[in-house]
Amino acid sequence: MSAFFWIKSIHVGSVGLSIAGFIARGVLMLRGSALLEARFVRVAPHVVDTALLASAVWLAWFLHQYPFVDGWITAKVLGLLAYIALGMIALRRGRSLRVRAVAFAAALATVAYVVTVALTHDPRGPLALLGGA
Repeated sequence: MSAFFWIKSIHVGSVGLSIAGFIARGVLMLRGSALLEARFVRVAPHVVDTALLASAVWLAWFLHQYPFVDGWITAKVLGLLAYIALGMIALRRGRSLRVRAVAFAAALATVAYVVTVALTHDPRGPLALLGGA
């Protein structure tokens, strides 16, 4: 199998692990669980997200599709930045449980947008699934 297949598989697998980990940490946060402070829970996301970022950069280079050149890649990067900011508010920086819960929901909506952009290769994300111009 080709290197492209393996890197794309690592990327897609890392996306799944990253999102699942974020959801798990968000649930722990909403429950006020002390598990959020466990070493594995604090370290694992960095390992997964490093693999995710490295594979994303390799794919962009391999496919010759770059942010601020290709619209859908630009949309993914901007969506990713919004997701990171909202995730930080949800898991650490939110001043109240309500603020954290709202940021958590917004982060999930943002990551859903990023995933649909990736699947459709269209910056309109879920709106591209509706068809039309």
